[in-house]
Formats: sequence, C-alpha cells, structure tokens
Amino acid sequence: QVQPVESGGGLVQPGGSLRLSCAASGRVFRRNPMGWYRQAPGKVREYVAAISNDGSTNYADFVKGRFTISRDNDQNTVSLEMNNLNPGDTAVYLCNALPDIWTTSWVLGSWGRGTQVTVSS
Repeated sequence: QVQPVESGGGLVQPGGSLRLSCAASGRVFRRNPMGWYRQAPGKVREYVAAISNDGSTNYADFVKGRFTISRDNDQNTVSLEMNNLNPGDTAVYLCNALPDIWTTSWVLGSWGRGTQVTVSS
C-alpha cells in the first residue's frame, strides 16, 4: 500500500520556523482531505491540522495562529508551515488522508515514517 513521505523536519531553536512537506501520490491521498498529526515520545499521536481538496482548513487549538497547512493538488503535496515553535512542538510529524477536515480521530491511508521536529536551545 502506498505510504506518504514526510520531510522537512530538523532541529530548531524556540521561536524558530520550519516548513514540512508531505508527498502523497496514492489515490486515497489525492482524492481526500489531508491532515498532519504528531507523536511525541511516550505520548499518543495527536491531530494538528487538516485541509480539504478545495482548501478549507481546520486546526487544533494549540497551533492556531502559528501553523499553516496548504496543499498543491497538481504536485500531490501537503505542506505545514510552522512558526513560533516551542519545545512542546517536539515530535515526529506525519500526514495522512482523512474522511473530512472535522473527522480527525481516524485516517484513511497507511502511515509513513514521519519527519522529526526537535525544538531546543
């Protein structure tokens, strides 16, 4: 089964920015809303943001005003622009397809490996 491929993570200082990218060419990813999730060590995976095929968005409260999700349907990519990062944002970030941007508790596709984001001074 096709898996998304996440990239763009790294080490950044508090207050810094990163832009993550998700390449997802499988049919389930092309035809459905897409979302970003994250999983910190010892914690459950949590929802971050979602975007529909027409560009409607939904964000978790803890990222509102700091993160921006976007997608390029021609390139089959979904991006997450992250600003004003803090140590609490440290996690592996993953993307997946969703039933809709408000139904975030389950996903439609396979999980990729994710990309590690570490926020530390």
